[in-house]
Amino acid sequence: MTGDGHQPVKGPRKKKGLLIVNTGNGKGKTTAALGMVLRAWGRGMPVEVYQFIKPPTANFGEHRAAKRLGIPVHPLGDGFTWKSKDPERTKSLALEQWERAKARLQDPHLAMLVLDEFTYPLHYGWLDTGEAVAALQGRRPLLHVVVTGRYAPEGLIAAADLVTEMTLIKHPYREQGIKAQPGVEF
Repeated sequence: MTGDGHQPVKGPRKKKGLLIVNTGNGKGKTTAALGMVLRAWGRGMPVEVYQFIKPPTANFGEHRAAKRLGIPVHPLGDGFTWKSKDPERTKSLALEQWERAKARLQDPHLAMLVLDEFTYPLHYGWLDTGEAVAALQGRRPLLHVVVTGRYAPEGLIAAADLVTEMTLIKHPYREQGIKAQPGVEF
């Protein structure tokens, strides 16, 4: 038995694409996913990122770095969903982005696909969790998919191979009123 109470697997290890979920209220979900993108890219593995909140005009640090490295990042959103002035448009953009990302699940050349802030269309009920999970489970067998965002639904967590919950303990904005910093938050 391991220290976390899980029984280790015995016998030969298998190879498969993982469904990875980074969720929780703490900072670092996207940052961790982008770290995996960088790691895979460094190994020569083709990677792509689909963002469900950031607008197509986004030019944050990760967009600038990805452009320099030649890593495709596709933002399609209109900002924070909970602040949307037009919730129907926000929903429509998220569903359009899902169709684009879903089409990549069978690409034989893609090694890793990140669905950044994908938990929000599921959480808000814009996309049926069961249908999304079925599509993710039906992906090409060796494709790694990384999903980020708060409020990951139980169905997604149950289907995932690896789930990490980021827990907020202390944040400079909350405790000190320090605004978002370039290179840290964007």
